[in-house]
Amino acid sequence: MSEVDLKENCTRFLTHHGSFFSSTPADDFQALADWCKDTNATHDRYGVGGTIQAFEEKLARQLGLEAAKFCMTGVAAQVVALRLACDIKRNQRVLAHPTSHLLLHENQNGQLYDWFKLLPVGSPYRPLTADTLHTRADPAAALIYELPMREIGGQLPEWEELQQIKAWAAENNVHLHMDGARLWEAANGYGKSLEDVCRGFDSVYVSFYKGIGALSGATLLGSADFISRARTDIQRQGATVFRHTPFVTSAAMQFDKRIEELPRCFTRTKELFEILQQYPGLTPNPEHPHCNMLHLYMPVSKSRAEAIRDAVAAKHRIWLFNNASDAALPNQSYFEWYVGDNLLAMDDADLHLALSGLCEGFSG
Repeated sequence: MSEVDLKENCTRFLTHHGSFFSSTPADDFQALADWCKDTNATHDRYGVGGTIQAFEEKLARQLGLEAAKFCMTGVAAQVVALRLACDIKRNQRVLAHPTSHLLLHENQNGQLYDWFKLLPVGSPYRPLTADTLHTRADPAAALIYELPMREIGGQLPEWEELQQIKAWAAENNVHLHMDGARLWEAANGYGKSLEDVCRGFDSVYVSFYKGIGALSGATLLGSADFISRARTDIQRQGATVFRHTPFVTSAAMQFDKRIEELPRCFTRTKELFEILQQYPGLTPNPEHPHCNMLHLYMPVSKSRAEAIRDAVAAKHRIWLFNNASDAALPNQSYFEWYVGDNLLAMDDADLHLALSGLCEGFSG
């Protein structure tokens, strides 16, 4: 049976939200149609319209920033933010953690097109600290800071450390931009409001297809002047479509429900870490929960881990993860575990069944 068939045959999933595995276009579009009818949603025209602007204003209020611009992709939002910051500062240097999305997943767009120069700073295994920034001699226009840091298991800096980062940026006249693709999870991990987390950042990008579970879409937030300039840049980049309606309504429809669900997801994550102590072959990173995501390390190769996944799916109809990744050591791999409504709905007996099936495969 193929991987696709195995997944489709599963009835339980460890990671993310159920909508990522079981919903169909018909399901999604019917839900959108019902929501649009109930709320009298209206179409936008190139980003101008009642529904999209109301959602932008709601986000700006909740994050404590002056203005917001809905974007089709986070790549476009972040590139525009950093290009503008560099233009304003008349400096092309942008500091970034070595695991930044811009360095790992965007084909070096900023470097290739000479928009800005990304300079990796800090340990690739730990959140960036203010102490590390204080040792840098080169002046920079901007610092991009991801909260939480996905590529290192969703780690967050300590709250006081984050305040020191903000202070460093202000003291050095550096534009502080947040890669907030998972801002909602970070705020919940800190036990702080969205506004508290965003205070001190000059611009913030957020995503809607990840934790919020929307079809797609992102938003860039900042001062009114900054977002006004960003609108023009986004248009120049060809990233403004005639109608954003399917994407903005998908985000708006699910936003409040997902935000309200996050405390339960974090509580379930804490329970998961307790359960993992019963499985010494599995190592979580970080070693204690920072938010409702983690990396789970396994003492087998990537190919072996995926073979075990398929065996568990065939035997128990439980889907463990989508893809494993190679780790630094031989015969070691890991997968990303986002604790969403799938794990909320799974009882401990099924969770133990899944983890036992995974660990039994290590000796096979």
